[in-house]
Amino acid sequence: MKQLLIFVQKEFYHVLRDKRTLLILFGMPVVQVLLFGFALSTEVKNTKIGILDQDKTQISAELISKINANQYFDVDKNLKSINQAENSFKGGEIKMILVIPQQFTENLILGKKIQLQLITDGTDINFANQIYNFMSNILMDYYGQRTLQSFSGVQPEIRMLYNPQLKGAPNFVPGVMALILLIICVLMTAVAIVREKESGTMEVLLVSPMKPSTIILAKAIPYFILSMVILISIMILSVTLLDLPIKGNLILLFLISTIFIITNLLLGILISILTDTQQVAMLISLVGTMLPTLMLSGFMFPIENMPVPLQLISNLIPAKWYYEIVKNVMIKGTGLEVIWKQTLILFAMMALLFVIAVKKFKVRLE
Repeated sequence: MKQLLIFVQKEFYHVLRDKRTLLILFGMPVVQVLLFGFALSTEVKNTKIGILDQDKTQISAELISKINANQYFDVDKNLKSINQAENSFKGGEIKMILVIPQQFTENLILGKKIQLQLITDGTDINFANQIYNFMSNILMDYYGQRTLQSFSGVQPEIRMLYNPQLKGAPNFVPGVMALILLIICVLMTAVAIVREKESGTMEVLLVSPMKPSTIILAKAIPYFILSMVILISIMILSVTLLDLPIKGNLILLFLISTIFIITNLLLGILISILTDTQQVAMLISLVGTMLPTLMLSGFMFPIENMPVPLQLISNLIPAKWYYEIVKNVMIKGTGLEVIWKQTLILFAMMALLFVIAVKKFKVRLE
């Protein structure tokens, strides 16, 4: 019992004298409370939608004003044609389109059957169903429950672009790709290098004829190859088992995935440079990378639902941009003309992390 107490006391000393571990231990609950309190929201807020008004009457204008006046939707585009609507979907500018048909007002007054078409982005099936239900409730509230339920009332019609079968794979496959590549690259790279420093073999390697940059590169290459193999495996499984064909350019997807993998490898190397123990490296990797990826990348929860500060913070998450790219290329079949912005941001993050990692590594060698 006495020996147990001595070891417990020793562990307390280790924790209390390591300021970074203390920051993680006490900062992590605060961060989790904030994220779970604000990010885990199933409420639709300020979702950008487009409206194609083919009726252009006072009643249709009143309906548009009713939709725009609530906190759930933001009428971002007044569309003029179906082609314009499709381009807005591919660019990710809107999440839903409401099509008001011709003679809408006339048929409503005469009590004839009317169909208001709701077109949603089916790549995220859960969010698509959410905004459809919210829009249906607004329409029911505007025209009255009795009118909507009658045979001649207003009947919303839903269509799911890119995912007509309403499968969940188009939503979680891109997110799983981002998450797995993050874990393999960041966590494994950080722990592998720190393990060398803990065992004392890192100093032996640094005084060898090999350059320090060569040593770091040799550590990173196996995880790069492993990440590419995992990427190919995920794609094969998605096509064969999940029946999720890759609609876009496969070479483009691999090139951007390479940028994302290198970005994560550099992030893992940077963590290994700034830490001295495997425990701290693992905690920083999990809390500082995996948790924000789950919460702020748009994989699990729509970023539009989050407060503005969290939306701004999400821009610093590489997985957010990669997730958007994979959804566009793999599911929507878009090309570089649509994802150039996300690709440029991801490339800039890779370059910035490379500069920081090299600078910090040189400082540690002096």
